[in-house]
Order: sequence, then C-alpha cells, then structure tokens
Amino acid sequence: MGLILTEDQLILRDMAKSFFDEKSPVERMRELRDSRDAVGFSRDLWKEMGELGWIGILFPESVGGAEMGYGELGVVLGECGRVLAPEPFMSTVLLGGNAILLGGNEPLQKELLPDVCSGNRILTLAFQEKGRFDPYAIETKASRDGDHYTITGRKSFVLDGHVADQIVVAARTAGSSGERDGLSLFIVDAGAPGLTIHRDNLVDGRNGSHLELENVAVDGARVLGTVDAGADVLDAVFDRATVGLCAEMVGSFEEAFERTLEYLKTREQFGVKIGTFQALRHRIANLFAEMEFTRSIVRDAQTAIDEGRNDIAEATSAAKARCSEVAPLIAGEAVQMHGGIGMTDEEEIGLFFKRLKAAELSLGDAIFHRNRFAHLRGY
Repeated sequence: MGLILTEDQLILRDMAKSFFDEKSPVERMRELRDSRDAVGFSRDLWKEMGELGWIGILFPESVGGAEMGYGELGVVLGECGRVLAPEPFMSTVLLGGNAILLGGNEPLQKELLPDVCSGNRILTLAFQEKGRFDPYAIETKASRDGDHYTITGRKSFVLDGHVADQIVVAARTAGSSGERDGLSLFIVDAGAPGLTIHRDNLVDGRNGSHLELENVAVDGARVLGTVDAGADVLDAVFDRATVGLCAEMVGSFEEAFERTLEYLKTREQFGVKIGTFQALRHRIANLFAEMEFTRSIVRDAQTAIDEGRNDIAEATSAAKARCSEVAPLIAGEAVQMHGGIGMTDEEEIGLFFKRLKAAELSLGDAIFHRNRFAHLRGY
C-alpha cells in the first residue's frame, strides 16, 4: 500500500489545488445555494475538468479516458472536498459512469462514455427508495414486454437527477425487496415518457431528485450486465463510489481541521491566543491523530481497487466506517472551537459541517459498514 503520494500524484494534486482555489472557492457553493441555481453546479467548469482529463481518469483510452486509477481520482476528489466543489463526480463518474463501465455493455460504453469524459454528458444512478442506504431494498418493478421492458416505481435522493441526460435505474425483475437476486439495471433517457423528475436540495445544498416512473419503456439493448444479476454490478459500483466519497470526505475534514487550527492560533481571549489553552490543544491533537489514521485507511482502499485485490469490499467498508465516524467528530469539534461564530451561516465552517454530515450517511453510515465488514470476515 502506498501511503505517500507518487511524484505524478503530487503534481496532479498541486494542479487541482491551484485550479479549485482560483475557480471554485468555498463561497461559490454558498452562492449556488442562495441563488437557487437551476443546475446546482457549473457546466462550464465541469467541461474544463473534462479538458484537463480529470473526468476521464477512471475510463479507458478507447472512450476518451485517461485509464488511470482511484489513487489519482482520489487526489482530485480530495481537492474538490477542500472547496466543497459541487460538480457531479459522484453522480456522473462514480455512480452512473461506473455502472456503464462495469456493466460490460460495449455498445453503450462507446455511445455514452466519450461524452462523459469530455464533460458533455451527465449521468446518474437511481437506486435508493428508503431514507437510509439499503442497496437491495428495491421495489421498483421492471416487466418484460417483447423486446423491451416497462418500469414502474419511485426513487429518492437521485444525485443530479434533474440535469442528467441518462439515468441508470435499478429495478426488480424477480424476487422481493431486500433480496440480492432479481435486480436489473436499465439506462433511461431523461425525457422518456412516463418519467417525472422532482428536484430537491439536500442538507449540504447538493442536488437530490425524486423520480416517479410510470410504465417507462426501455429497450432490451439498454440493460447493463445480466438480467436478474444486476447486484453484481451494483456491488462493484457502490464499493468504488464509496471509496471516491471517502477521498472527498478526507479533503473536506482536512480543510475543516486546518481552518480550525489557524483559528486557534489567531483568536484571542483574555488577552492570549486560545490555542495556548491546554484543553483545546488536547482536542486538536486528538483530531490530528484521527485524521492521519483515516487518511491511511482510505488510501489502502484506493490501492485495493487499483491493484485488483480480493479484499476490495472489506477495505471499502473499513474506510467508510472510519470516515463516517471521524467526519462528524472533526466537523463538530471545528464548529465548537470556532465558538459562537461557528454557528452562523456567514462562517464557512458550517458549510463543511453540513457537507460532512450528508457524506457520513451517504452510501452507508458507520454502523452499516461495520456490520458489513464483520459479515465479510465471517463474524
């Protein structure tokens, strides 16, 4: 496991940091939220990232990608996390794009992924139907009718669903809700008859749509993977998306930590810097130790994917369980150590708290992943 960034990854990190510092400071997230921007991110900025090759880091060269790995993507996502950049890496690359890439349907890969890599196509994955992450709790039905399928059901918290060009929909072709077998994945065009999309905003200001599907017809050629065995693709997608989310979370809580440390060094109370108070010094030191340990676990999960190890699922759950415990700890302590101003909307530390709280619960919280890790280890 490489715990230290390679020379190429350091160059990529410095490039990404300069890019985001100049074009996507934290206040941009607030402006997008307060203006109720129709898109919720910048399409122009997204296309610039495509020109830099960042969107295509994971995808093969045959579709316009860079064919690199999660170590490199994690570097970019970490810098996204530092500035709370809302661009659709999670929806388009890690969820929708990965479903197409791992689904093994070559015609669909060649049709859709080149425009994804260039930033000209937005994808997402619609799977969640309950309030909490439960990957197989899917009741949406897909029934075969000749050479196509008809989908009926509802989906919640679909990231960037209101601007997606195509949506990968997980539906049940056999079995009952909660069963792993019997799931299938379908590519649905955004304007498909019978599809209704309601935009909503999550607690962190990101896009989370609700979908209603009423007899939506999908051609049989637009099925990803094998009918009734879509969970094989979903499991791989969720692991990779979770590792990507962890990389972003690390960037966000590193920035929250560094801002808090700087505040302790400059804020005065009773005529002295509050960073000299022993209690605060102990608390910030504890956060540093927790942060360093978590970063190492996340990099191990990235390495597991890039090296094709057989413990990807275990490494993923270890990383997400750790991130989902450390993120609220650092975010909460950051707000507290900023004092009263940390509770105000004008202080940016609160934006990190909200983003990390949403990320903590996304794709499974600490309890979910600890249980999953124990199950994978045979406990």
